Amino acid sequence: MPVITKIEVQKRNKERYNIFLDQGKGEEYAFSVDETVLIKYQLKKGIELDDLSITEILYKDDIQKAYHIAIQYLSHRMRSEGEVREHLLKKEKANSVIQEVIHRLTEQKYLNDREFSEAYVRTQINTTDKGPDVIKAELKNKKVEESIIDEALVEFPLEVQIEKIILIANKYVNKNSRDSSRIVKQKLEQQLVRKGYSYDVISIASEEMLTKKNIEEEMEALRYQGNKLYRKFSKLPEFECKQKIKQGLYNKGFSLEQIEEYLNKITIEVEEPF
Repeated sequence: MPVITKIEVQKRNKERYNIFLDQGKGEEYAFSVDETVLIKYQLKKGIELDDLSITEILYKDDIQKAYHIAIQYLSHRMRSEGEVREHLLKKEKANSVIQEVIHRLTEQKYLNDREFSEAYVRTQINTTDKGPDVIKAELKNKKVEESIIDEALVEFPLEVQIEKIILIANKYVNKNSRDSSRIVKQKLEQQLVRKGYSYDVISIASEEMLTKKNIEEEMEALRYQGNKLYRKFSKLPEFECKQKIKQGLYNKGFSLEQIEEYLNKITIEVEEPF
């Protein structure tokens, strides 16, 4: 039966020990173990180890190595259970080893998907423009159970969603002041849906959003777009020029009434510098 002949600490990792055995052919390096495994199995010089004992020791050491990898991974930020599992799989750890590590981390409260999800939702609310649907998709991608995600999204109530939508809308309207109200509203709603807000919430918030500019602002946007079109088509006959401008402005979301008002004044406006 193999006998431990020497135990020495590793030079680069003082928490791991090299085990040397004599299996009848003289002393040879056999394996290395973590300090916790060394202590657990009371390994020391002169101890005999059968094959079953060695297999058990190496299995426990695999768990300890995987545990250290998980702890290092968790040291950067909170993680979901699914993220830790995926990380350990990439490190080629066996499923049985991973399960043992997950169990230990959960008992030690290093892993808690409910707390992780609540913290994740709060962080996204405070640091991004993401809506609930996008946040939910991200948590699903992190392998969090849907029931836990739904509970965590209570942190993102309707009134907070509306507040964020209004802030996004104000920025968007200011940035796109030269577009028609209809175009601004359409594009803004599309952007909000992409950000993860539902149509229902957008609809509720629309009454407070600044997507509809006042009459002066709308006419200013129309004049800007109309003058651009005039410069493009001014060499055409007058009727054709106005038809081109009319069609272009209508496609940009301005009402026929506003367009007619602009076209009635165009001969006066075009004499002025643009």
